Amino acid sequence: MDTPTHEVEYEQMLLSRHTFLNQRGGRRKNSLMERSAYILLSRIRVQGPMSIGELSDAFGLDASTLNRQTAAAMRAGLIERIPDPEGGMARKFRLTDEGTRLLDSEREGIVDILDQVMTDWPDEDIAAFAGYLRRFNYGIEAIGGRPWPRP
Repeated sequence: MDTPTHEVEYEQMLLSRHTFLNQRGGRRKNSLMERSAYILLSRIRVQGPMSIGELSDAFGLDASTLNRQTAAAMRAGLIERIPDPEGGMARKFRLTDEGTRLLDSEREGIVDILDQVMTDWPDEDIAAFAGYLRRFNYGIEAIGGRPWPRP
């Protein structure tokens, strides 16, 4: 490796290959939802109801892609369309009770795997790692101009 940044690139590549942990066909083994639905629901949960346009801006994806993703999530009963709570013209998507339940279950499954991966890590190391990941993500978000709201 030439520089520490080369090492980060290589480790990030290795991390991305795990596609959180044992996914097949976009889903983690024993997963309840596809990765795209997990990310979509996570964004709506932290930001509140969102329109297709807002989702397009948030993810940097075209509306047709988001129409397909939201349609699939609606068919699965994970989200529903509602009038804009602030009185705007666009309809928005919000999580259903089932979407909230499955999102929580999926997140707990991932946390369980992370607990296994870091079982012998001291809490201070886990907290430091989380801090470095947050800082790394903030840097990516700043370059891309698409900050992700955090709870």
